[in-house]
Amino acid sequence: MRWMPLFIILTLSLLSGIYLFNNIREFNRHRVSLISLIYLTFLGTILFTPLSFTGTEVYIMPAGIGSVNLSHITYDLGFIENIALTVPLGFLIKRAFSNISLISMVPVGLMTGAAIETMQYYLSHVFLINRTSDISDVVANGIGIVVGSVLVLVYRYVYEQKLLEKWM
Repeated sequence: MRWMPLFIILTLSLLSGIYLFNNIREFNRHRVSLISLIYLTFLGTILFTPLSFTGTEVYIMPAGIGSVNLSHITYDLGFIENIALTVPLGFLIKRAFSNISLISMVPVGLMTGAAIETMQYYLSHVFLINRTSDISDVVANGIGIVVGSVLVLVYRYVYEQKLLEKWM
């Protein structure tokens, strides 16, 4: 029962991978889509299963319902790791929805972080994956998503400058 979220994530990833292989023919789109799928599979595994990564080792969390912290924001290594973990997600969101302004990405990032933490809380109670729902993670995820969005804008600016210089 505890491994049901991992089974669902891996099944959806496998089906998505099959779809990508069969329907995307352009090499660059194919490559970007597969890298995005691998990242999202990794992210889902880290966030929604009893597997935990400390940076140097992988271990299985004991069965439990986790805990909730809605009042104290801690700025530690875990905070920085959560920012780094969601920078690619911000990149993907901004790339998929390019018409969203940078200012609008702040609430999108915070809502995404809140959705992740809410899902962790729910899955911890249903599947006993023992994840902690933390306001620090919501803030860190929001920051990571905004940083990823800024990187998309920087990439587009640099890419457009190179195109402009090439035509001159």
